[in-house]
Amino acid sequence: MDYQERSRAYTLTDGKSGFSIAFAGMKFTAADLAALQSRAARALEGIAAIESGAIKNPDEQRQVTHFTDRIAYPESAEFAAVEAFADKIRTEGKFDAVVVNGIGGSALGPQLMQFAVNGPYWNELPREKRRNNLKIYFLDNTDSAGFDDLLAVMEPEKTLHLVISKSGGTQETKNNMIAMEQYYASCGLDFGKCAVAVTMKESLLYRHAVENNWLAVFEMAESIGGRTSETAIVGHLPAALTGVDFKSFLAGACDMDVWTRGKDFAGNPALMLAAMWYLAGNGKGDRNMVIVPYSDRLVLLSRYLQQLVMESLGKELDLDGKVVHQGLNVFGNKGGTDAHAFIQQLNDGRDDFFATFIEVLHDARKLEIADGVTMGDYLHGFFEGLSAALRGKGRQVITVRIPELSVYALGQIIALYERTVAIYAEFININAFHQPGVQAYKLAAKDVLALREKLFTALAGKEITGTAGVIAGFAGVPEREVEVGALLDKAALNDGGVSRKFNGTAWEYTVK
Repeated sequence: MDYQERSRAYTLTDGKSGFSIAFAGMKFTAADLAALQSRAARALEGIAAIESGAIKNPDEQRQVTHFTDRIAYPESAEFAAVEAFADKIRTEGKFDAVVVNGIGGSALGPQLMQFAVNGPYWNELPREKRRNNLKIYFLDNTDSAGFDDLLAVMEPEKTLHLVISKSGGTQETKNNMIAMEQYYASCGLDFGKCAVAVTMKESLLYRHAVENNWLAVFEMAESIGGRTSETAIVGHLPAALTGVDFKSFLAGACDMDVWTRGKDFAGNPALMLAAMWYLAGNGKGDRNMVIVPYSDRLVLLSRYLQQLVMESLGKELDLDGKVVHQGLNVFGNKGGTDAHAFIQQLNDGRDDFFATFIEVLHDARKLEIADGVTMGDYLHGFFEGLSAALRGKGRQVITVRIPELSVYALGQIIALYERTVAIYAEFININAFHQPGVQAYKLAAKDVLALREKLFTALAGKEITGTAGVIAGFAGVPEREVEVGALLDKAALNDGGVSRKFNGTAWEYTVK
């Protein structure tokens, strides 16, 4: 088949919403799809098991309920409570801003939602143009610079704080909470009067919030992971406080869920997309996924998908305990900025990727540039031109088109990729719903902090000068010279009782 015939055969369109996804630019044949039928059948059985309540996160013995919970959520008491809370905040008018303190899915989803729906300059709008909804800021790391940047614009008495942590023990989120409580105390203010917790019942955060009389506590489901929590309360509460129509978002997600329950490739875009990932990467993630939305407001989509895809699929072991080192790298930018950023490499460099272009058909504003050609026409030209140029070089391309960037369409996009990740995980027989690698780095970080305590306990009250090796030996950890040097470097620049001087080949430290 030529490209036109392939486009007719391999473009899937939802007539109700206008959402379409085209696979003609990928290198595959009908025979390739036929060879995947048995994997596809097993994958669909696996997804059906997820939706019927089976344990699909065996490491943690948990169900996986983000697909099914969002069906009932709009009519639930929890949904009504969130909407009522947001209405109360708007009506009372005490707060003008909200800070979302969370990491990973607790921040990335709400950030994507705010940027896509309310735009990048939302916080600069006066309150009346925000319709009494709140400005929104994010603390999504344990970086004192980010905390300091927030304090520069934050009015404490007018700021609501959402502390989001499923377990309640996430260290980055806990650090920001502790620092913010200390800051409010230094201002003579009660942090609890402007703090809200989103967490599992009886977690450390739950108990802390109750004991300190926080404004409200909202419960999270144990069966929904952070990276798939945007259609649950984690996404809902920030959205409600900033005026986003969350019911419409859920409608888009649920409608996509219906479409992606189809039993064959021709009727299921997630099944087809998973097949493309599998075929392009030889079932091992041998090609990178490049995400290029032709929309300024979707610039955060690649970051969101990095977590969803890479944390879900980047696994050392399969479900049988076999070492497989699976994964799928994700990176991206926005079109047409990408043409001045990394498209040169995609066009002329290594053929180690497949690109997914996403186009928003409706222009936010008609801006005529010349002779009836609008700014949107130019962007469309760049979209089509780049796609054609890459295909002409034998590079692989998927194209997605949505009528407009609505909250409904965003729900469709997120649900499509959630389902595709789950199906692809079934293809390659891995657990998409745990994150042992994340736990490993947390344990390693605790080890470094334990080393820090041991080092500075050994140095307390002592006066010593020497290289990292000398001081590591003095502290009884000669095998940790490199880590000791890094700890001393940090202390030397942060009033840690350490100074340093470069002797021409290495740093010499003086501890007092």
